[in-house]
Amino acid sequence: MSRPIAVASLLAFSFAPAVAGPQCQSSWQAQATPAVYAPATATIVASHVPAGVAATAVSAAPAAKDIVDTAVEAGSFKTLVAAVQAAGLVDTLKSPGPFTVFAPTDEAFAKLDPAVLESLLQPENKEKLVAILTYHVVAGKVLAADVVKLSEAATVQGTTVDIAVDGSGVTVDGAKVVAADIETSNGVIHVIDTVILP
Repeated sequence: MSRPIAVASLLAFSFAPAVAGPQCQSSWQAQATPAVYAPATATIVASHVPAGVAATAVSAAPAAKDIVDTAVEAGSFKTLVAAVQAAGLVDTLKSPGPFTVFAPTDEAFAKLDPAVLESLLQPENKEKLVAILTYHVVAGKVLAADVVKLSEAATVQGTTVDIAVDGSGVTVDGAKVVAADIETSNGVIHVIDTVILP
């Protein structure tokens, strides 16, 4: 049965293989999370996700929309989409990829000082904005079941993000993953609750 399902906010990054410590073996814990849109082709596949992840969407058929179009349609990533446009990264995130994106929601961006956010969106700060956004992206498609085996991931920005798994869930550089495995035609999105900074 294909229909929109509720999932928490998501920002996706791709991950390069890394060695995970024993702390990465614990399962994700169920959390009350805000709802966002998942593509109409999505179905819930519990067997591919660590126990307790809030509604996780995995496409049964190839996803029709790319990362950018999926974010636009969700309606919860307006600030992220505006930032991607200001940084000139739309074509990159619409390309074949694949990419894994850790996507902060509008609520995550709202945690930033409004003056800082406004400044980042100005043309003279494009280089800094590109660095921040590409820090949220890893080349390749890494699903939740693989993310929990990692201790770090190499980002498109050039440095690594730390990944931690404990009794309260999964974090990426301290940002909590609140929804996982939103598949797109060119990768996967994992929603995070905080903007991470390189």
